[in-house]
Amino acid sequence: MALDALRDVFGPRFSTGASDRALHGRSESHFPEMAPDAVVWPETTQEVAQILRHCSAHRLPVIGWGAGTSLEGHALAPHGGVCVDFSRMNRVLSVVPEDMLAVVQPGVTREALNGELRATGLFFPVDPGANATLGGMAATRASGTTAVRYGTMRANVLALEVVLADGRVIRTGSQAPKSSTGYDLTALFVGAEGTLGLITELTLRLQGQPEAVTAGLCAFADMTSAVAAVIATIQSGIPMARIEFIDAANVRAFNAWAGTSMDETPHLMVEFHGSPAAVREQAEAFGGIVADMGGGAFQWSERAEDRNRLWKMRHEGYYAARAAHPNAFPVTTDICVPISKLAEAVEETARDIAQAGIPGPILGHVGDGNFHALLLPDRDSPEQIAKAKALASALAERALRLGGTVSGEHGIGMGKLGYMQAEHGSAWAVMGALKAALDPLGIMNPGKMVRQE
Repeated sequence: MALDALRDVFGPRFSTGASDRALHGRSESHFPEMAPDAVVWPETTQEVAQILRHCSAHRLPVIGWGAGTSLEGHALAPHGGVCVDFSRMNRVLSVVPEDMLAVVQPGVTREALNGELRATGLFFPVDPGANATLGGMAATRASGTTAVRYGTMRANVLALEVVLADGRVIRTGSQAPKSSTGYDLTALFVGAEGTLGLITELTLRLQGQPEAVTAGLCAFADMTSAVAAVIATIQSGIPMARIEFIDAANVRAFNAWAGTSMDETPHLMVEFHGSPAAVREQAEAFGGIVADMGGGAFQWSERAEDRNRLWKMRHEGYYAARAAHPNAFPVTTDICVPISKLAEAVEETARDIAQAGIPGPILGHVGDGNFHALLLPDRDSPEQIAKAKALASALAERALRLGGTVSGEHGIGMGKLGYMQAEHGSAWAVMGALKAALDPLGIMNPGKMVRQE
């Protein structure tokens, strides 16, 4: 059999065991378990190429696996097949401080890379919250809290090594800061969600560790004034490193989860990077905007432990909300709109959630127009679940009406597939043509990104 041949090659690094398959058939989304037929743990690019040649010859679906933290079912196996787990390809291959770049294997996590970089004075800035693998972050074009200053994965991946569906190994991009040669294949594979090939090496852009960092939070009486403060801050040109919004429902969840005692009103969480004088000046300028918008006192700190505590709480927002509603059936949303439309989008969303009568805390990276409503219907109530799904659809339609996108950072996977035609029109068919050219048998992560027979 086709799977037996892989077992013969990879031995203990190949499994069809029920527990291994179940582990790789789960996600943090609302989708049910969809397990692959087998899991394999390669250690080199050549082994990945061997796996893909074999799967192509036998028409076996192939799904890449990083840390399993995706929220749209990207790594589930609706058609079975072989899950390629990159956890053994987890080496930092080189760091070039003079060029401010690092070359890594896809199984390296962002926290592991920044641990390696600590002595160099450099860091990798993209922070989606979860300790995701860099290969997975590139595949989903991840971003997060720092994207407002440093950009998403699209801006921070210089080059890739990719294994195509037929086992060919290609390299895209280079270590040069820019290039005008040929199609931008690096950008094509960043965000392709493993539907065009498997990433086996990444060359990443690094940043200098800021001389000083300040972070803090401030409360607002209502959502409208908090969002107005965000818009005014961005339009004023203050170079925010992070600016995050959380509504009153999130604050209640944080207080219960982390033992904090914040006022249960909307808050902004912010961070500034630069010289000591610059970050103080930026914090003071932001405090002035907050006061103009009717916000409370801006409480900020330069102490690393205070900053770490703040962002740990923010990054655990999903889990705090889930803990507050333990019997919920979570439906995540993830839209991004032009900053000029942010207030309209947030206010309409909050009104719809209130009318639906189900929990739906709102939070997000509002500095770049990206926010989330975590809808939490009771899993034992079909009526509430139907309302939540209707809210998610209305939110996606709102994003498109306002000139935005149905996903600012979570990606498409299985969860957002139904909105691709509405967002991209005939361009979605072009994506399908690219998929057919690079993966004519349709074995690469089938059921994601494009429409397939």
